Amino acid sequence: MGRQIRVRGAVLAASLLLGAAGCTSGGSDGADGVGSRASAPPSPAGSPTPPQASPSAGDGKAGDGKAGDGKASDGKAGGGELLPGVAGVEAARAQLAGLAVAPVGTMAGYSRDRFTHWAEQGGTCNTREAVLQRDGTDVVRDAECRAVSGTWKSLYDGAVVTDASKLDIDHVVPLAEGWRSGAAAWDAAKRKAFANDLTRPQLLAVTAAANRSKGDQSPDRWQPPARSSWCLYGRAWTTVKSAYGLTVTEAEKTMLTRMLDTCAA
Repeated sequence: MGRQIRVRGAVLAASLLLGAAGCTSGGSDGADGVGSRASAPPSPAGSPTPPQASPSAGDGKAGDGKAGDGKASDGKAGGGELLPGVAGVEAARAQLAGLAVAPVGTMAGYSRDRFTHWAEQGGTCNTREAVLQRDGTDVVRDAECRAVSGTWKSLYDGAVVTDASKLDIDHVVPLAEGWRSGAAAWDAAKRKAFANDLTRPQLLAVTAAANRSKGDQSPDRWQPPARSSWCLYGRAWTTVKSAYGLTVTEAEKTMLTRMLDTCAA
């Protein structure tokens, strides 16, 4: 009798121990959100590592030129923003080498009206206002999207401007220059795109004086007074002509080469 009691007691004790072990095993799926556990169960071998937060990749602005993002680098304009889509130095050299060389074309049939601008860019904004916003610092607009205050630095002459009315939006490759180097054969839609291109380095806020001094001249006939801007100007001009398949003259190509050479100076 005493032996049976001792055996049953041992069996009962063993059962209690097994039950306690089952309660502490890692069988929970962790979906209950209770934070009483000391730690989560280890991940099974081969399970993917949870993604980590990535460092900031910049402010998200187009053409920020940071290494590794595949975008063109260098060269600042206006309020410090990079011109959109501008080619790097070596890419610009390759583009320049690939441009067709041809004599200056005719101006027959040319009119600025054949290059529709400024195009609407949403709401009451147009291309001019979009460039002023992009190239300026602390730009404030009114209800009609007009820039009423801000600061701009004109790439061509280095002048700092705080009155938007004293700024022109320059077509880096002038409309007339585009006409005589291939745009005469385009349709209206392509000419409009060329005149309002916000994705390439075709538009730039500069002082009215610098813009009007330039007129419709190519780089062999006019260069920005601020020599420090030649590198970016040469790259921008070459990028646009390459993108639109426009031709260059021998003299123009020679001067663009000189401008690109200043990039390494």
